[in-house]
Amino acid sequence: MIRCEKLKLPLSSSGAFYNICFVTSQTQSCAQCLLRKALKSCHGRKKAVRAQKCFPPSSRHHVYDSRGCVVTAAGRRRLCPLAPARHRQQQDLISTVKMELDIQCEEMSPSRWAELLTTMKSCKTIRLDDCNLSSSNCEDLSSIINTNPSLTELKLNNNELGDAGVEYLCKGLLTPSCSLQKLWLQNCNLTSASCETLRSVLSAQPSLTELHVGDNKLGTAGVKVLCQGIMNPSCKLQKLQLEYCELTADIVEALNAALQSKPTLKELSLSNNTLGDTAVKQLCRGLVEASCNLELLHLENCGITSDSCMEISAVLRNKSSLMDLSVGDNKIGDSGLALLCQGMMHPSCKIQKLWLWDCDLTSASCKDLSRLISTKETLTEISLIDNNLRDSGMEMLCQALKDPKSKLQELWVRECGLTTACCKAVSSALSTNKHLKVLHIGENKLGDAGVELLCEGLMHPNCNIQSLWLGNCDLTAGCCATLATVMATKQCLTELDLSYNPLDDEGIRKICEALKKPSCNVQQLILYDILWSSEVDDELRALEESNPEVKIIS
Repeated sequence: MIRCEKLKLPLSSSGAFYNICFVTSQTQSCAQCLLRKALKSCHGRKKAVRAQKCFPPSSRHHVYDSRGCVVTAAGRRRLCPLAPARHRQQQDLISTVKMELDIQCEEMSPSRWAELLTTMKSCKTIRLDDCNLSSSNCEDLSSIINTNPSLTELKLNNNELGDAGVEYLCKGLLTPSCSLQKLWLQNCNLTSASCETLRSVLSAQPSLTELHVGDNKLGTAGVKVLCQGIMNPSCKLQKLQLEYCELTADIVEALNAALQSKPTLKELSLSNNTLGDTAVKQLCRGLVEASCNLELLHLENCGITSDSCMEISAVLRNKSSLMDLSVGDNKIGDSGLALLCQGMMHPSCKIQKLWLWDCDLTSASCKDLSRLISTKETLTEISLIDNNLRDSGMEMLCQALKDPKSKLQELWVRECGLTTACCKAVSSALSTNKHLKVLHIGENKLGDAGVELLCEGLMHPNCNIQSLWLGNCDLTAGCCATLATVMATKQCLTELDLSYNPLDDEGIRKICEALKKPSCNVQQLILYDILWSSEVDDELRALEESNPEVKIIS
């Protein structure tokens, strides 16, 4: 069974602490490595909490890749046990067959690095996130880029490469034999000094279509230099990720110039930069005029208020290519949401994913949201996490979900002030809507009675829920028998989160009995911060050993 421990790490001189969960290591050296990586990756309490809210369940909670590494907030694999040697060798062999090398959270000894270099010479994809790489490794990687024309993706996130390391990489990227398409350098301790060399690559390497350089202190001056490279006619960039790059409002003029000159650009992420309303308005006016067919625009935590929403709405109306919009962690309020909905309701708008977490929305917004959900058939995913919607707002959303035109597949209403009172409406929506696959309704005071009502809807033949999140919902063992029935009956259900609920031994045993049944198809059961006895712990371990397809994460 996968176990998590917690450490309290100091994050500021004020004495604030943040709990970091990590998997118990098999060796002390691994634990030290993991702690160092956690400290390097965690930029502060607000950022950590923000990441927990805004990213999907698969990245907010610990999810395990093929090597047993933990994927945490923002998709980072920063806290994990070292895989046993035999398992590692098996995985490397599989990766080699697929022409992919995918390793995370591994300390690279000289012998191990030499072994991997041989493998890299024939790989199409190389992913080495959080492997304690430095500029010296980049010299070797530059040679690989130069001599391996089949290499199309290089991912080096969360390594201390520094500007010197990027300079080495760019020497390989500038060679005529290079065919790299995707380059990931997030959280690599880069500064504006790296931008000049990256500009040269953008200008000279038409194969490069994705550049991910978030979580680096590039600054406005550095990104302006990158924009010069993007404006080069040879540049064919499609995706640009600049989150947490310490950008200010002054960057917008350069971005707009790049957008005007680059019809290939499809994805732009500027989240977590202090842009403000004036800059966002200017950016949106540029997007409306630009020839690019933008598909994704992320502006989370950019200091946006309702003042910017008219311009964002104009982008939604005029850019039918835009399918993914995220403005989470901006105080747009009900009035701003109403303006956004005007743009999204336009016939030309084809929005699919809408992220509105922590936007100061109330139940008053739910009338506009309900109309959107019930009429915009392209909309498949919406996040309303940490908005004070209350039961009355949720009931309006549920009524919209029952509309035959609603095609929503994912609804995230975590921490929205919901209680048992709205659960009958949710149950009715579940029994009517055949499209909903993911319901994230944790951190609401639903109680056992509320979950009993939800289960009535879950058991309906029309319900096709695959992922259900009920963490911290004031549940006890009293509702576990009904949940167990759902688990054993609904084969579509593959993921269930019951974390932070006092289920005790009685409740956990009922859930385990359901997992043992052949009809149960739950593959991931998440049970953070639930106390149970050593006897139950042994039962859980035995259950996982007997059914390796099931992951019990606690």
